[in-house]
Parts: sequence; structure tokens; C-alpha cells
Amino acid sequence: MIHSIAIVAVVALCTFATRIAAFALFGRSRTVAPVVRYLGDVLPCAIIAILVVYCLKNIDLTAVPFGLPELLGVAAVAGLHIWKRNNLLSIGLGTILYMFLVQMVFV
Repeated sequence: MIHSIAIVAVVALCTFATRIAAFALFGRSRTVAPVVRYLGDVLPCAIIAILVVYCLKNIDLTAVPFGLPELLGVAAVAGLHIWKRNNLLSIGLGTILYMFLVQMVFV
């Protein structure tokens, strides 16, 4: 019990420290530093690209089903996002489609 409380306390302290670090580093000025603005523009796309590569890195294109469930899942996510512009919807339905394909169709 004490171990669990200690873990929660350390996590809470680290979370608080990272939240306060932005104010300590950049001050309370209303202007956003150019480096922060640049990172805010670049990092979301870079992180998504890294996640896609990480998720698709172990696909075996030489064995059945030749990466078809993954390809259909990625296509569903991309298509839904282009159509609806809703991250939660596109990722959620794409994941459901992928799980359905690997558990029911490509068994």
C-alpha cells in the first residue's frame, strides 16, 4: 500500500514539475517564443509519422495475408480523417476495423 502511494506521489510530483517547467523556462510573458511555436507546428506531424512507421515495421509482406489488414486499417483511418476531420473517429473506427479483420477475417 505504501509502495503504491509512493509511486502515485512521485508521478504527481513529476507531472507538476513538467507543467511548471514551461513557466520557469519561458516566463509569464504573453508572447510565445519562436522555438515553441516552431515545435508546436512540426512535432504533431512528426510524432504521427513515427507512430505509423513503428506500427507497420513488423509487417511480413511475404506471408499471407501480405499486410492486407494493416493496409486496410491505415486506409480507413486516412480516408475517415480526410472525410470527417475527426481524430477520435478516424483512429477509433480504423482500430475497430483492423481488429475485426485480424480476428474474424484473416484468421
